[in-house]
Amino acid sequence: MPHCRKTAPKAHAEKHLKTNDNDESAEDEIFPRRLTEGYENFLGGRFPRERERFETLAEKGQSPEILLIGCCDSRVSPELIFDAGPGEMFVLRNVANLAPPYQPNDDYHGTSAAIEFAVMGLKVKHIVVMGHAQCGGVKAYAEMQHDPYMRPLAPGDFIGRWIKLLSVAAEKLGAPSEPLHNWAELLAQESVKQSLKNLRSFPYIETLESRGRLKLHGAYFGVAGGELLALDEKSGEFRQVAAEAHKRALGAAPRF
Repeated sequence: MPHCRKTAPKAHAEKHLKTNDNDESAEDEIFPRRLTEGYENFLGGRFPRERERFETLAEKGQSPEILLIGCCDSRVSPELIFDAGPGEMFVLRNVANLAPPYQPNDDYHGTSAAIEFAVMGLKVKHIVVMGHAQCGGVKAYAEMQHDPYMRPLAPGDFIGRWIKLLSVAAEKLGAPSEPLHNWAELLAQESVKQSLKNLRSFPYIETLESRGRLKLHGAYFGVAGGELLALDEKSGEFRQVAAEAHKRALGAAPRF
């Protein structure tokens, strides 16, 4: 009997560990482990600090003042770049951060629906279109225009058809030139300007902007260096935002 009592806890522990391993394995099958770990960090850090804010948002709803239209590129997270808390920004992300022109028809308009909700439902005060360096969607369009042997778009080529929205901006630059990377970067910035023009084709945006109730902005983010540029629509130039703070950050960042 004493021998049995000594081995029982070990057997129980092994069974418990095995059960936990099985639970984790089953959990990995239904949800990515990386996201579970991130959620656990959220519960142990930010959520307790901002729990009251989450409760208020749940009770009273959201009332962000900014609609940010950004790219779905995983390297460009608006909430991270602008240190935004929950409920501060209404973020719309798509391939190449494009705003289409106003086209009321029977097609599916996910981006336009989100714009309408933000402006007419949430009554945001600002719309920011933020492009970024090394955009894959812009690069794909540049390569498509540069290669004379590129096959025609197939009916199921959703990306190809979507990035055709870049064509108006591309026409302003002229034919793609070498080095293609530089032309693509110019196109990425020009497309921000075109998206602002497209946004102004929405009747309610044009009306609200003319009445001073809504402001439109263009921005551009450098992935590698972290610099942020804002569009001066009067001059058509992009100017660096918080240049001194950016310089200090680069000076403080460790280099390996």
